[in-house]
Amino acid sequence: MSISFNSIPINIRTPGQYIEFDNSRALQGLPAMRHKILVIGQRLGTGGVAAGVPTRILSAAQAEAAFGRGAMLTAMLAALKAANSYTECWAVALDDNGAGAAATGTVTISGAPTEAGTLNTYIGGQLVQVGVASGATAASLATALAAAVNADTTLPVTAAAVGTVVSLSARHKGEVPNGIDIRVNFYSGERTPKGLATAVTGMTGGTANPDVQAAITAIGDEQFNTIVTPFTDAANLGKVEALLALRWGPLVQKEGQAFTAVAGTLAASTTLGATRNSPHLTIMGAGKSPTPTYVWAAVAAAVDAYEPDPARPRQTLPLPGLMPPATGDRWTRDERNLALFDGIATTVVDAGGLVLIERLITTYQTNAYGVDDASYLDIETMRTLAYLRLTVRARIATKFPRHKLAADGTQFGPGQAIVTPNIIRAELVALFMDWMDAGLAEGLEQFKRDLLVQRSATDPNRVDAVIPPDVINQFRVFAAQVQFRL
Repeated sequence: MSISFNSIPINIRTPGQYIEFDNSRALQGLPAMRHKILVIGQRLGTGGVAAGVPTRILSAAQAEAAFGRGAMLTAMLAALKAANSYTECWAVALDDNGAGAAATGTVTISGAPTEAGTLNTYIGGQLVQVGVASGATAASLATALAAAVNADTTLPVTAAAVGTVVSLSARHKGEVPNGIDIRVNFYSGERTPKGLATAVTGMTGGTANPDVQAAITAIGDEQFNTIVTPFTDAANLGKVEALLALRWGPLVQKEGQAFTAVAGTLAASTTLGATRNSPHLTIMGAGKSPTPTYVWAAVAAAVDAYEPDPARPRQTLPLPGLMPPATGDRWTRDERNLALFDGIATTVVDAGGLVLIERLITTYQTNAYGVDDASYLDIETMRTLAYLRLTVRARIATKFPRHKLAADGTQFGPGQAIVTPNIIRAELVALFMDWMDAGLAEGLEQFKRDLLVQRSATDPNRVDAVIPPDVINQFRVFAAQVQFRL
């Protein structure tokens, strides 16, 4: 019997005791998957990190120093870190598109207050308050509001007052700031002092997003399990989808899921969702939430990334820091169900006003023939598949790192580093049992029946396999009929 040593040669004549270590059987069970998040967004010139430089982010304060106070990317990272401070996070900043235009909006103040009070203005979900004295003029209040906006440099806009009109300008050029919500009063109990009136013109006119390709180029071959992008234009989404489709392929195997968000009506949201068909993209439906869409995307990604079990449903997980749409603006169950058929992930709001995940889906809707296909619908399926593939690769690479390959039935000593298709088959069955113990798959007998492991007919150094796990599902719907008796 001959033992296959890794480091001890066979031609030693000098006396001694030569003992090597072999860690190929050291690890038991399933390996852990290291998770990393990449956040892409726009920077301001006040930031200390240039565009296109991958930067590991440890805190909101570091993000502010790197990308500028009031920058889109800074807000995304602050929200992400507040929701998930544990998962490793990186960022790549983009400069504004020089050919773009910045979105603008207005708040017009009229009337004369007959009582003292407070003017509560929300800009991107951030409260700006101005004290109102009885008899104050509309022009003086407009000036005070503009000053208060400019005093808060974390806001996504700057302000200027002309007469009774406060003009708001986005800090960034591009389409994303068109979705910055501007409103007066939000929570119950907030009201405008009597005699005073306001009129809001929403943010519009922002054009030309940066090109996300610069960020894609910057990360090279580094794997990121989650990518957050604020951009929903077709060109940028197409590039992110193409990147992830390539990375999910068998020759790259660096899986990841992208998150973005869309604001507005159900019709506007589903119009976007219906144009996408990627198993690697999730679009959060923010509706008419005061919180910007780029913050929605960051928080949803953070919460998903924090979940340690890839197969456990995300439903009811809170999305901290997000403001819900006003009660009358929230989508009904029927509307949310329609959104889930048009590639838009949905949320609900609990009694305390906390936004909760209802169902995290991808935009995958039809197969190559245009037939409805739910196989890649849920993000839990995608996360589970990515992890299962990792465990297969780890098991084969760890157990058989430098083995010779022989046909089934070959006689060889037990100490030989030789593997056969049947040995690999047995190892895959053992791996499947680990999957079952971890709650990732079901149906052992079906797996053993359909598992195919064979030596390649064209390459004597290769083993081919069909691995057929029945991936675990998520308990989402319970239906019953109460057939009562009297």
